[in-house]
Amino acid sequence: MSFTAFRAPLRRQALSVSFRRAELRTSSFRKYSTEAPPAAKSNTGLYVGLGAVILGGGIAYYLYDSSSDTTKATSTVLKSAAQSAKVATNFVPTKEDYQKVYNRIAEVIDDAGDYDNGSFGPVVLRLAWHASGTYDKATGTGGSNYATMRFHPEALHGANAGLHVARELMEKIKQEFSWISYGDLWTLAGVAAVQEMAGPKVPWRPGRIDGFESHVPPDGRLPDASQGASHIRDIFYRMGFDDQEIVALCGAHALGRCHTDRSGFDGPWTFSPTMFTNDYYKLLFDEKWVWRKWNGPKQLEDKKTKTLMMLPTDYVLTQDKSFKKYAKAYADDVDLFFKDFSAAFAKLLELGVPTQQFVASEAWIMQTVDDQKS
Repeated sequence: MSFTAFRAPLRRQALSVSFRRAELRTSSFRKYSTEAPPAAKSNTGLYVGLGAVILGGGIAYYLYDSSSDTTKATSTVLKSAAQSAKVATNFVPTKEDYQKVYNRIAEVIDDAGDYDNGSFGPVVLRLAWHASGTYDKATGTGGSNYATMRFHPEALHGANAGLHVARELMEKIKQEFSWISYGDLWTLAGVAAVQEMAGPKVPWRPGRIDGFESHVPPDGRLPDASQGASHIRDIFYRMGFDDQEIVALCGAHALGRCHTDRSGFDGPWTFSPTMFTNDYYKLLFDEKWVWRKWNGPKQLEDKKTKTLMMLPTDYVLTQDKSFKKYAKAYADDVDLFFKDFSAAFAKLLELGVPTQQFVASEAWIMQTVDDQKS
């Protein structure tokens, strides 16, 4: 069943409960131990040279369709070459072409059938977040460039449990629009998810290229939900965010829920887990939170209904003096939250991408499906 027909009235009631969206699994935060191979140096020059050779041939289709590991690796080389060549020669698709991809993503998000609450939006947003949140500003490794979650071991990192659902959805779109890189596709999908779930407009621009397994960052760069303020700062400061941006990005927990078969935690953060609002912050301060008595990992539940949950890393926003200041401000002002989330999320999606790779000097605002109808 598609919920497209309900899109317009829900947009007009952005703060009401939605019954058509799916739960975000942004809570797959665990401790990690896997070490990946060291990141390779940039091979842009090689990519461009290879791209010039293969752009006119039919080799890519054979490689994409083959299942051997060697062939897949070679396919990655050629796809990266083609994308880099397009950037280097300024031979790139137009904004209108990317809008078509956005529109297709919006269709897929809504066409979720019985999957959770009828939308893939939250899990797609989580894919964009986790693909970008591995950045390390000290080493320049990780981030959305290279789309390394296509490879092991990153696809099997504990924090990425369940994201095969989103990657498989995006693979279908990739086959329709073979010219777009995985990094651009996944981050554009994150933008579409936020905007189509009544969230703020998020500036975005293309330019990411597909990399190699050697670019996979080490495990452990995403947050561990069982930790406190010090851990949160370590994770986000490493990426280049400050306290205000940290709290704004945490607002993505307005969407989705935790699942015991993925993160080990259980339950939604809000009563409308498929609508982008500031309810996450409101509930943090308005509800009384108590520790849940169960056999799972340590988490809180609302005392009144016992249907909502907060993670230790969520609750710390009400305890840490600096975090609390921003969380309270967002609870009181949804417009402020939307503005700050948009800026922080746009920054997150560009982490790890060299400026010269972007095909536009300024980020674009993609139109929502509703925008295009008006």
